[in-house]
Amino acid sequence: MPDLYSTELLALASALPPPIALREATGQGSCRSPTCGSRVETTVVMRDDRLVALSQDVRACLLGQASAAKVAQMAVGLDRGAVLALRDAVAAMLAGSPAPAGFDALAPARAVPARHASVLLPFEALLAAMEKSRHP
Repeated sequence: MPDLYSTELLALASALPPPIALREATGQGSCRSPTCGSRVETTVVMRDDRLVALSQDVRACLLGQASAAKVAQMAVGLDRGAVLALRDAVAAMLAGSPAPAGFDALAPARAVPARHASVLLPFEALLAAMEKSRHP
């Protein structure tokens, strides 16, 4: 069994920013995993099709929290296509490909397929919020 509770993963999960109210929010998306019950609600501010701010309310396991923290660190400044590509790269990592830059701490989740949805949940909530921002 891989070390799902490494110091690096615990530190990453604890770096998840608390949810904040975004006064100029342009979209909101939420996703829930029926397998484990994890839930992520994401609020975004988009300008010129790029993410300028986000807030996440995360009720998830350590892996979901760590993934959400990574999304919060990396997604600002990206457009929807870049977020989609990053989500796909993380999904490929879970299937056995190398980890995308910055996601090495989540690589041990490969060995636990039941947790893959939790790792991808923050991406799905962000993509849903970005889509709603484009089409309110």
